[in-house]
Amino acid sequence: MLPIVDKLIAEGFKIEKREVWHNQDYGKELAKMDGGKCGGVPFFINTDSGEWICGATIEKRMRQLVRGEKIEI
Repeated sequence: MLPIVDKLIAEGFKIEKREVWHNQDYGKELAKMDGGKCGGVPFFINTDSGEWICGATIEKRMRQLVRGEKIEI
């Protein structure tokens, strides 16, 4: 997922990368934001639109997420 995420960041989209394995604070934040949706990583959420993606995905779906669009299944 990192190549897609880094590409979108380079295009100007605001995406925060958080490492949760070694950072307990980020791990707790992940659990709260996840709210039982995914239970693991990678987990992506648009905090403005409420849309989220659990697990690896394709670039098209990530673009929908960062734009705040409804995620197509």
